[in-house]
Amino acid sequence: MFKISKKVMPNGRQGFTLIELLVVIAIIGILSSVVLASLNSARKKARDARRLVDIKQVQTALDLYFDANSKYPAGGYSDLSSSLVSENFIPALPSDPLAGGQAYQYCADSATDATTYNLAATLEESSNPALNSDADVNVATCASGDTFDGTATLIYDVKP
Repeated sequence: MFKISKKVMPNGRQGFTLIELLVVIAIIGILSSVVLASLNSARKKARDARRLVDIKQVQTALDLYFDANSKYPAGGYSDLSSSLVSENFIPALPSDPLAGGQAYQYCADSATDATTYNLAATLEESSNPALNSDADVNVATCASGDTFDGTATLIYDVKP
């Protein structure tokens, strides 16, 4: 059938030719790039899942705060630390899993005297099914004077 012949070098040693080595290196390079591309997608999905869990934790802490104070804390997301963490509603305020990533957004609604809020995270994957069931809040004015736009692309936002 097929006969595999081994190349014998002039000095009697056997080995691979330069072409064979280059082909093997090229194949390894192609395979590693495919693996890294799929790994990057999995990392994005994992970070998005972490963001959704973080938003749910903050939402639960906000509900506990509301039960105790009959309103939600004023200010932005960074101001929640003084309200939620210091009063033991949450052990620590979550931060975005991507270093240097988009910060979570929080806005106590000024039109309702802080009896409603908008809470959001910027996701990385546009195919995330959570984006189909989020609040998609139109532009709102926060008690802090900032504006909040839940309709922006890849924003997952919730309300009470």
